[in-house]
Amino acid sequence: MTFTAVDHIATPVLDIAYEHAGDPTGIPVVLLHGFPYDARAYDKVAAELVAVGGYSVYAPYLRGFGKTRFQSETDLRSGQQGAIGQDLLDFIDALGLDRPIVGGYDWGGRAACIVAALWPGRVRGLVTVDGYNIQDIAHSGEPSKPEWEATYWYQYYFHSDRGRRGLERNREELCELLWRTWSPTWTAASAEFAASAPSLHNPDFVGVVVHSYRHRFGLAEGDPRYRAIEERLAFGTEIGVPTVVLESGADGVGGPGFAESGDRELFTGRFEYRKVDGVGHNLPQEAPGAFAEAVHLLGSE
Repeated sequence: MTFTAVDHIATPVLDIAYEHAGDPTGIPVVLLHGFPYDARAYDKVAAELVAVGGYSVYAPYLRGFGKTRFQSETDLRSGQQGAIGQDLLDFIDALGLDRPIVGGYDWGGRAACIVAALWPGRVRGLVTVDGYNIQDIAHSGEPSKPEWEATYWYQYYFHSDRGRRGLERNREELCELLWRTWSPTWTAASAEFAASAPSLHNPDFVGVVVHSYRHRFGLAEGDPRYRAIEERLAFGTEIGVPTVVLESGADGVGGPGFAESGDRELFTGRFEYRKVDGVGHNLPQEAPGAFAEAVHLLGSE
């Protein structure tokens, strides 16, 4: 493992736990995991970037994961997209990072896309898995392909109190199942899950996850502090920073679909698309070389 011991930084809402590797004077890179993963997704990516040299790599634990904690006991345990986007911006500010490259997948890819879209002057470039990850909440009630809908069962499960109890009581079994089914070609999924499982026992994990999957479907109110961000995101905000889109060729949730999504027009800056065949949902952990190469492409400009 390349990362050093977990460190912490205080932001207005969170005490964010994060891991760091590389040259502190190098190009900053912030790598963000998704649900239900953690910073272990980027161990090998960080190792490759450190080997190249010239990068300062940070991997924060998202709200509800690992040792990241809320500053206040009374704050809504929100998992809405505006919250995780603001968390990333706050993390960049707290560490004083100068225009980092931001990258991620799943929830982390969404946070990276949000910061790149709303605060483009704050980032050098974007690596996003599966494309434009900002949610279109206004149209969340519209159905997708039936074969894709079948893979979203966990989202609908979390809409119910039964699902909340299921996540609370069976979090490791449920999340390991997601790891395996979302990455059907990754034979190491179950073995690798063990290293990330402790991050799912954060006391706010269930609350944040359930709120996330309810809010995105209009089933839960958001935290008022993020209302302005959500309003800005509601209009298909374009992303103008240099971007590399990586698409998982064997993604078991939703499936690859960037080419037919119509999202290409939302990327208005320098753009490159790369499909990574035979790789599932957890792309940086399954294909760290492809992810590190995308970061290095932006860092070399």
